[in-house]
Amino acid sequence: MAQGFQQLKDHRLKRNSRFLQLAESLTPELQQTTIRPRAIVRLHKDDRHPHGWFAEDIATPDSLDAQRLNTGDEVILDLGTHCVGYLHLSCEVMGSPQDAPVHLQFIFGEITPEVAEDFADYSGWLSSSWLQQEHRYIDVLPENIQLARRYCCRYVKIRVVATSQKFGIRLSDIAFTCVSSAQTLPALTRFSDPLLQKIDDISVLTLKNCMQSVFEDGPKRDRRLWLGDLRLQALVNYHTFQQDSLVRRCLYLFAGVTREDGMVAANLFMQPEVIADDTYLLDYSLFFVATLADYFAHSGDRETVEDLWPTAWRQIELALERLDADDLLQDSEQWWAFIDWHEQLNKQAPAQGVFIYCLQKALILAEAVAPASVAVIEQLLRRLKDASMQHLWQPEMGFFASGKDKQISWASQVWMILAGVGDETFQLALLNRLSSDAPAIALQTPYMMHHYVEALIQCGQHAGAEQVIKAYWGEMVNRGADTFWEVFNAEDATLSPYGSHLINSYCHAWSCTPAWLLRQK
Repeated sequence: MAQGFQQLKDHRLKRNSRFLQLAESLTPELQQTTIRPRAIVRLHKDDRHPHGWFAEDIATPDSLDAQRLNTGDEVILDLGTHCVGYLHLSCEVMGSPQDAPVHLQFIFGEITPEVAEDFADYSGWLSSSWLQQEHRYIDVLPENIQLARRYCCRYVKIRVVATSQKFGIRLSDIAFTCVSSAQTLPALTRFSDPLLQKIDDISVLTLKNCMQSVFEDGPKRDRRLWLGDLRLQALVNYHTFQQDSLVRRCLYLFAGVTREDGMVAANLFMQPEVIADDTYLLDYSLFFVATLADYFAHSGDRETVEDLWPTAWRQIELALERLDADDLLQDSEQWWAFIDWHEQLNKQAPAQGVFIYCLQKALILAEAVAPASVAVIEQLLRRLKDASMQHLWQPEMGFFASGKDKQISWASQVWMILAGVGDETFQLALLNRLSSDAPAIALQTPYMMHHYVEALIQCGQHAGAEQVIKAYWGEMVNRGADTFWEVFNAEDATLSPYGSHLINSYCHAWSCTPAWLLRQK
């Protein structure tokens, strides 16, 4: 189900040095916590296990102190929870003097298949360099080994590729230094339901492990600042770690380096400098408006809104260029919106919903800092909502349709509800119809599932929202999730938009939102 991203031949950028300098001044300090492995484990192939492998405890890490490891031996360590950071350990000779270099291989896995399955069999379309492994050659022992690369894992496999026939090695003092910019949590609401409490705890850890120098989408892959993820991370942050300065930093970074015409990139690289990727998504650029409005609603920071309003309004202007004569976003291959990982999904109607949703967020901003734009936005909202009802609503089917083939999808209905198209009675009836007459084009990711749950809450269906959270995120808990996953389909445990579950992110920003959803009243 691979979906291609745009690759621009002439990618010209516009940089705002003041915005970038301000963002740099907001760079957070990383907090460090060192943990020791919980156990040494052995993996067994077991198709009854959610990931196809079962981890059995076989020894304590202290037992390595007396164990000689030779060529071909390997040890799999269980850290006990999902971690992001750096591995360090000691290695020394056992037996005869060292007469050859030691060759060690380190493999890191968020889930068991990553340390159980052979990376040589990987056939996904993302670069295999994302598979977490490292080879280390040691000429002189003893040595304190400090791996310089940051890894993201629960499991660590250490394999002795080669010593010599005369000597072996001993490993000791194995530890993992976890890093995150998240500060100490304030006291959070506790839940009487044990499953909801577990879901909330895992949501918070997912966010924490994605909080680095920016809000990363995933600490294993892609390690970037993605706008669609940022919007959801920021919402969870306001109710948990409350680090508003990190949200502000990310907003200034996006506004600090845009396409030449002012469009905000879908994602940014932080190294070797702040670089806008040559991927531009209509929905993600519009979410700059929503993220800024949510930040303002939480912080009351008018100065930042005044600074960034021109960038926000520019995203609206660029989206307006995509409207056809009927006030609908064109159903065209010349632009791309993300919406969800689903290769059959037509994006027109859900993107129309996103546009209306973000116009409503723009109205909040305009009322605060650009009153001359209020009437313009109100008129646009009326036009786009009317167009959606006139041209996308199919009364005989009871659903909104998308594209020339009039596709019916969950995403189209959810985004029209979130956009406030139709009155409350209409929206509630549409939600109920989704349950009783479910469209074939379903929701594929926690990202889109979040929006469905948000639509339930918006329509006052709090009990139904809680049931969905327990059924969907709760099933990830039942399958052993330490942090929540980028992609999850209960009927297909190996589902991947990249051609291999080994490359999926199993700590992913857009999946942390139950910690926000459960606190909505």
